Amino acid sequence: MLKQLNAIYPVRYTAFALCAGALALSLFAWQQQALGPEWAVLSGALFALGVYDLLQQRHSVLRNYPVIGHLRFVLEYIRPEIRQYFIESDNEASPFSRAQRTLVYQRAKGDPDNRPFGTLLDVGQRGYEWINHSVAPTELPSHDFRITIGPNTAQPYSASVFNISAMSFGALSANAILALNLGAKQGGFAHDTGEGSISQHHRVHGGDLIWEIGSGYFGCRHPDGSFNAERFAENARSPQVRMIELKMSQGAKPGHGGVLPGPKVTAEIAEARGVPQGEACISPSAHTAFSTPVEMMHFIARLRELSGGKPTGFKLCIGHPWEWFAMVKAMLETGITPDFIVVDGAEGGTGAAPVEFSDHVGTPLQEGLLLVHNTLKGVNLRDRIRLGCAGKVVTAFDVARMMALGADWCNSARGFMMALGCIQAQTCHSGQCPTGVTTQDPLRQQALVVPDKATRVKNLHHSTLHALKELIQAAGLHHPNDITAHHIVRRVSDTEVRLLSQLVMQVPTGALLGPIEGLPNLFREYWPLAQANSFSPP
Repeated sequence: MLKQLNAIYPVRYTAFALCAGALALSLFAWQQQALGPEWAVLSGALFALGVYDLLQQRHSVLRNYPVIGHLRFVLEYIRPEIRQYFIESDNEASPFSRAQRTLVYQRAKGDPDNRPFGTLLDVGQRGYEWINHSVAPTELPSHDFRITIGPNTAQPYSASVFNISAMSFGALSANAILALNLGAKQGGFAHDTGEGSISQHHRVHGGDLIWEIGSGYFGCRHPDGSFNAERFAENARSPQVRMIELKMSQGAKPGHGGVLPGPKVTAEIAEARGVPQGEACISPSAHTAFSTPVEMMHFIARLRELSGGKPTGFKLCIGHPWEWFAMVKAMLETGITPDFIVVDGAEGGTGAAPVEFSDHVGTPLQEGLLLVHNTLKGVNLRDRIRLGCAGKVVTAFDVARMMALGADWCNSARGFMMALGCIQAQTCHSGQCPTGVTTQDPLRQQALVVPDKATRVKNLHHSTLHALKELIQAAGLHHPNDITAHHIVRRVSDTEVRLLSQLVMQVPTGALLGPIEGLPNLFREYWPLAQANSFSPP
């Protein structure tokens, strides 16, 4: 009943409607001399405020909740304690700390991000980390740090070291996709499509795309769900598509397929994904185009060829280590290597997922990235394959830390969602997103004004890389890829600090090609089990 009512009249406009009614009644009462003019002035002011809220373009909450939406900002303004407990609660349901969220909002809006009175962190707490600085800092001409991915392909890509992580159209609204891609275009960085494929909204502004191909083969599938090479080639050869990313698993729900219910499969989503409108859109938990690591490598080579020689790689959240080792052995056996690998951390993920999967399935980013980096080093393939990563990477220090662990670049989903105006209401799966970021309701998503939010997306990228530049200069380095685990320090107890290089796994170059007795237990136990022709251990 409530849904039917909301379709006819958006309940969120009730406060505005009451103001309009109060204005009409007060004007009538004034005319009848039953009330004084002050009531008409007061109700008129509230009605005018509601009209302004609907027309302004800066705050999505006010566009969706005229008049009453100001309560949120009043609570924010009164004092930090109220903001902490009612607006940006630091509880288990809150993915980021209040300080992190505040920093993202400031940078996205272009506000100053300097903070007085020192750090809010407890520098004496176990786990506190910092980067050592130099007494001879460098001066860098630009913060536009880039790396070349696929240097030996026909169409290599010069990528920023900070890009938009995979978020699909369908999970995000049309306006959110438009704003992300316009921001990427203006800022000169890449926008990952997510497995929902390339929609018409991705194409409007022409920002660089990383096309993610999931197990549903959306955008390149036959009616039975199998891979369609012809349709893939047609989309992949678009100049806007700069890289191809095969998704093996994702941090939000590794090993779990996705389902978009039939009522949510609109005509736009059906067109982008190549599925029937109104029918449930199912993303299987496993691929059907290949079944062994060797076949996977040949499939990657085929995607690269069909795309016209664009950098092609895969994304995964590390699970069974022998499965990852089997992929590496398949690279050695076939001589086929991906141009890049993106490691997704289990702590990441912006979409809805079963609680058990969000909390207890998949390897966290640090451990996954270290395993991939060291394995590739151990077989002499690290110089041929670029590594990206994603998983709660938001600040410049997050980027620096991941590069110290072996990443060449970082992706962020949640940070750019907050730049769009996301307030982490955690109603993404309900269609009732208060800021228009994750809803397919055409009226509700109009609250997200594309040009304004695109500027915020660009600002977040610009400000984060500017802060990264300052970190690099302070450390006396010349590029983020110069950072190693020797530059990061961690407090391990009240009385001891250690270099990160002394705490994390380090495998010598080429070590896996010879005797493995002296390597970490993980390699000694699982490397011999892995085989190139099977994902399962013998």
